[in-house]
Amino acid sequence: MRRIFGKARKPMTDRHQAAAEAEHPAKPTTHALPADAADEARKDPLTAASEAAAEHVMHDAEADGREDINTLQAELDQAKAEAADLKDKWLRLNADFDNFRKRTARERLDLIQFAAENALKNVLPVLDDMERAIANNARTEELAVVKEGFHLIQSKLLHILGSQGVKPMSEVKGQPFDVDRHEAITKAPAPSPELKGRVLEVVENGYTLHDKVIRYAKVVVGE
Repeated sequence: MRRIFGKARKPMTDRHQAAAEAEHPAKPTTHALPADAADEARKDPLTAASEAAAEHVMHDAEADGREDINTLQAELDQAKAEAADLKDKWLRLNADFDNFRKRTARERLDLIQFAAENALKNVLPVLDDMERAIANNARTEELAVVKEGFHLIQSKLLHILGSQGVKPMSEVKGQPFDVDRHEAITKAPAPSPELKGRVLEVVENGYTLHDKVIRYAKVVVGE
C-alpha cells in the first residue's frame, strides 16, 4: 500500500463504509425497563401524590373499621348480658306472680266458703237456747213462761244479727209503698182514702245489712 504525504491511503471499500457510518450515526444502546417500573416512570407527580393519599385514607379507614367492629362487639356483648339479666328478672317476676295468683285464688275460695263462719258461730248459742226452751216447755204447763222464753230467744237473736250489721225494717205498716224496700204480694181495699197506696199489713218483715236491703218486706197494699 502506498503512502501519500507520509500516510497510508485507505482502500476504496473502507472509504465507502466510513461514508455510510457518517451518514447514519449509530443509535445509543437502551435497556428495557420492567412494566411496573415503566408505569411508575410515566406517572406525573400529581398522580403519584393522589395515589399515596388514597392509600393513606384506606389504611386509616381499615383502622377505624377495626375500632368500630371492636366497639360494636363490646356493645353487643353488653346488650346480651343485659338481655339475659332482664330475662332472669322476668322469669322470677312471672313465678312470683303465678304464686301470688294461686294464693289469692285459694284465699278467695276460703273466703267464699267460710265467709259466714263468724256469724254462724254467733247464732249457735241461740240454737242452744231453743233446745233448752223446748226441753223446758215439755216440763211446764205455764203459758207465760213459754212466751217469755220465746221473747228472750228472739231478743238474743236480734242482738246477734245487729252486731253483724243486720237490722229489721221498722214501722213498715202505714208507710207509702216503696218498690225499693217493699214487695207487694197482694192488694186490698183501703179502709180509708188516706191509706190508698200505703202498706196495710206486713206479712214478712224486711231486713237490711249496713243499710242495704237484703230482704224486701212482703206487704199488702191498699187500693
